[in-house]
Amino acid sequence: MMLNVAIIGCGKMADQHAAQIQRITGATILAVCDSELLMARQLSERLGIEHYFTSEREMFETVKIDVVHITTPPASHFFLGKAALEAGCNVYIEKPFTLNTAEAEALIGLANQKGLKVIAGHNAQFTPVMVRMRELVNSGYLGGKPVHMESHYCYDFGDASYAKALLGDSEHWARKLPGSLLQNIISHGISKIAEFLSGDNPVVIAHGFTSPFLKSIGQNDIIDEVRVIIRDEDSTTAYFTFSSQIKPVPHQFRLYGSKNSLIVDDDHQILIKIGNDDYKSYLRYFVPPLGYAKQYVANFGRNVGKFIQKDFHLPNDAALKSLIESFYDSIVENTPLPLSHREILLTTKIMDVIFVQIKQPCRLPD
Repeated sequence: MMLNVAIIGCGKMADQHAAQIQRITGATILAVCDSELLMARQLSERLGIEHYFTSEREMFETVKIDVVHITTPPASHFFLGKAALEAGCNVYIEKPFTLNTAEAEALIGLANQKGLKVIAGHNAQFTPVMVRMRELVNSGYLGGKPVHMESHYCYDFGDASYAKALLGDSEHWARKLPGSLLQNIISHGISKIAEFLSGDNPVVIAHGFTSPFLKSIGQNDIIDEVRVIIRDEDSTTAYFTFSSQIKPVPHQFRLYGSKNSLIVDDDHQILIKIGNDDYKSYLRYFVPPLGYAKQYVANFGRNVGKFIQKDFHLPNDAALKSLIESFYDSIVENTPLPLSHREILLTTKIMDVIFVQIKQPCRLPD
């Protein structure tokens, strides 16, 4: 596998991508690009990358690139993705994939037309514990499709001083997104649900509001609490929760099946199987807790084992490497993408509906 790679956008996220690309055999970062010369040059010099540019057009005309990683703010994703595809490059676009469904459909359509690959940076789908969960689901552990799902993907603003510094800039690019701050975060939690939906037009009911905490520091225009109900065409249902106030901050996914259920705790890389065993009398208070205790010990042992073998990476790092590596394999071997276009589009479509609904005032009973 020999691929020449370029990164457009040389900020913090570019460093994360570069670190994982450099771990992949056969992938070489040949060029970086940023509209700010200083940003492009510092990344090039720091990582020993041969070329740096301030114009993506000049980059495409100067060097032969196989894969482009777009790690710029979301408003530029569509334009840069389109330019990369038209230049004959396969494209990895950081989340959120685009600003809306129409842009996502256009990029995917262009990629298909040119026989190229394009993927969204939903790397949270590929943490080690999420991969284990998917293997169990595919083996039939749930007894079929999930009957119901619950996705919690939350964020911590920290104390008031940190929140004011983070949110105080009224001109920050995140504030100008259609979904404001939420659009830069919630695709990870929504995509977990989208993976298991069968239909293309689920019913979505969303409610959003500003937490008392943000109101207390004068940030009345930012919605940081969202609750969503989703119903698929085949009656599969799901709940999605985003909160800046829940402590400890949860990143969890629960799947309830007709036979068994699963709990995925991404924060601690724990996977718990909930069996449908029926215990008589008082046994139900002793046998299941013992079984869960054994599972927690097994998860502990798995994490320790990986650490001892020097195969333990922070979940987000491992997930990013896994997704990038699988994406590159799909390019070289011309195999299906690790993340389907249907799932990318469905995630974007659900987010579009959420953002429209949470902007509509909804007064709850006193």
